[in-house]
Amino acid sequence: MTAQTPGARAWDTDRTIVRFPDPAIEIVDERFRALVVEHEVVDRLWTGGRWLEGPVWFGDGRYLLFSDIPNDRMMCWSEVTGQVTVFRQPSNNSNGNTRDLQGRLVTCEHLTRRVTRTEHDGTITVLMDSFEGKPLNAPNDVVVHPDGSVWFTDPGWGIEGNYEGDKAVKEIPRYVFRIDPGTGTGVPVITGMDRPNGLCFSPGESRLYVVDVGHIRVFDMDGGTPVNGRVFVEMSPGQSDGIRTDRDGNLWSAAGLGGAGFDGVHCYSPDGDLLGRIHLPETCANFCFGGAKKNRLFITASRSLYSVFTEAQGTQHP
Repeated sequence: MTAQTPGARAWDTDRTIVRFPDPAIEIVDERFRALVVEHEVVDRLWTGGRWLEGPVWFGDGRYLLFSDIPNDRMMCWSEVTGQVTVFRQPSNNSNGNTRDLQGRLVTCEHLTRRVTRTEHDGTITVLMDSFEGKPLNAPNDVVVHPDGSVWFTDPGWGIEGNYEGDKAVKEIPRYVFRIDPGTGTGVPVITGMDRPNGLCFSPGESRLYVVDVGHIRVFDMDGGTPVNGRVFVEMSPGQSDGIRTDRDGNLWSAAGLGGAGFDGVHCYSPDGDLLGRIHLPETCANFCFGGAKKNRLFITASRSLYSVFTEAQGTQHP
């Protein structure tokens, strides 16, 4: 019998019927069994985007927002109806999204090269669009610290060409920024990375994880300052993108550009051990924990939206 690539068999058919356990859920380390549901399968909720990113869960409305960057729109999936509708178009080629402590939407926009906040009345507030008099590159991903500060990465992928924004010349280095909740001033907090991408804090905010090309880095938090940066895990043969931690401190990472057997979501212990994978037939860009118990992964992968229930619970708020 020919050897089967892990996760590949799960997508040989339309998955109308899937035998438990779902072969798309791969146990690498026995510790992963406690984080997944044996009688659960990976579902494709919707397809029809062009490059999906930035999922963020709104539990108070029972819906998920996510970006469709090249199509210049934000989409909304309803847990109540199961339907996907357009939330905002144009979206200024929105990418990463999160919510702040007041439940407001915070968004990275490629086209306008800024980070914005959508107020409860729907108006848009610009949080940051320049540094030292020069425009940002193209904000990519964003997270809010419990102190209310907004942290975002600015790698510039959105101005590399005209597909996800407008092609332009980078005028500042590729930094990780922190926007102070009191003054509204944004300053670089990490300056020595190649292309900072996805980012997230550990439970208790003792660590900050940041994706770079080919690997994920981890920083210890000294008060509000990231220090002692080092490689957490290598992502060869592919790369990481969006990342999240669960309440036990495990790091979950989008994985893509590695082909069958790699693309999907990877889960790592706090020590960097690979625990398991959720395989997808498309390059995975990002994901978030959602649902009433924050135990449902919503995954944006290339042109489709997927979900799977887990025993792990996310740490993001509100």
